[in-house]
Amino acid sequence: MPTVRTNGVETYYERRGDGPPVVFVHGAILDSAQWTPQVDALEGEYTTVAYDVRGHGRTGGSARESYSVELLAEDLRALVAALDLDRPVVCGLSMGGCIAQVYAAAHPDEVAGLVLADTFTPELFDRREWLQRSAMLRAAVPFVRLVGYERVERAMVWLHERFSKGVSGDYERIEGLRAEGPKLETAEFAKVVRAVATFHETEVEYAAIAAPTLVLYGEREPSFVRRHAAKMESEIARVTVREVPGAGHVSNLDDPAFFTDAVRAFLAVIDFGEDGTAAGARAGAPTEG
Repeated sequence: MPTVRTNGVETYYERRGDGPPVVFVHGAILDSAQWTPQVDALEGEYTTVAYDVRGHGRTGGSARESYSVELLAEDLRALVAALDLDRPVVCGLSMGGCIAQVYAAAHPDEVAGLVLADTFTPELFDRREWLQRSAMLRAAVPFVRLVGYERVERAMVWLHERFSKGVSGDYERIEGLRAEGPKLETAEFAKVVRAVATFHETEVEYAAIAAPTLVLYGEREPSFVRRHAAKMESEIARVTVREVPGAGHVSNLDDPAFFTDAVRAFLAVIDFGEDGTAAGARAGAPTEG
């Protein structure tokens, strides 16, 4: 089982293929297996790295009393350094997208490109969004201690479907991935959930993100995710926004063919040098659609 010491934890990762590096960062309460469709499709052209974020999967937990998105972003930076990846493209979804944007804004010279999928900025646009992104997540923790996160999450999926029909997408596939991987410990669930629920307290300087950026979101995402896609489009200098047709909140699994094609097209317009770094974007970047 390949692991590397990063920022005080043994981080599990899978490295496949050869070529310019692409690092995949999964969503909360999942693991690196979330990215199997994209890794399978891209490993012939790129060095793909998918890893289990602290608290998840085969990386597992740590003795820290609390987590933050900033901590998880520094874990990512330590992984990139430990694996000697020179300015990778970073692709993150949901929580992984939060981690990726914090990393890219804090260390813009270390990122060749950025894919932000089904994710959001720290800003809370209204009370309804605060309920969905913060209050409901925090409220879930005591119930998880009583009945386990699987039951609580099913209840939350049901509730989210009342707000936004279709947002959960192919939820059976997500449950299947979780059944195949290591079970998340309750204490780690609490720390991960609180990190996501407090993301609105994080400062991200979007003007600092210099790398070409692709923002993807599912057609059936909650309306606030579209607002965040628009915010990123307005504040990141070199950005393309695309909607994934028919997809919910985990668009890389709901429509893996469309998602992978969009990522492949984005990677193709990054001008990788002989050493695997990106000098910038060629003319003809993907247009919004």
